Amino acid sequence: VQLVESGGGLVQPGGSLTLSCVYSGFVLDYYGIGWFRQAPGKERVEVSCISAVDGSTFVGDSVKGRFTISRDAAKNTVYLQMSDLSTEDTGNYTCAAIMTWSGHGCDKRQDEWDYWGQGTQVTVSS
Repeated sequence: VQLVESGGGLVQPGGSLTLSCVYSGFVLDYYGIGWFRQAPGKERVEVSCISAVDGSTFVGDSVKGRFTISRDAAKNTVYLQMSDLSTEDTGNYTCAAIMTWSGHGCDKRQDEWDYWGQGTQVTVSS
């Protein structure tokens, strides 16, 4: 099982980035995929999740209206489109997968998630 993130980088406030999470080694049909962010000196928090079972999504309050999660099953990829970025969005973004028969998984504890990627750094700075 492998989750590989890409798309991070340095962007100015107000800018946009799209992160990609390419997964392999498991069948997505029974999993949720989530994006998590860890800012410097802070705990890792969930940002957004999507369910491959029922298509449901979760978007955290701090990014609602600015971030969109989506998936392309043909490409084994989950995307996180980020717009109107602010310095508070800076952090290491990691994608993870959780086996679930329903729901997106963002309501689960982080220690319940099954697989994690290595992360991609997003820095928002002028």
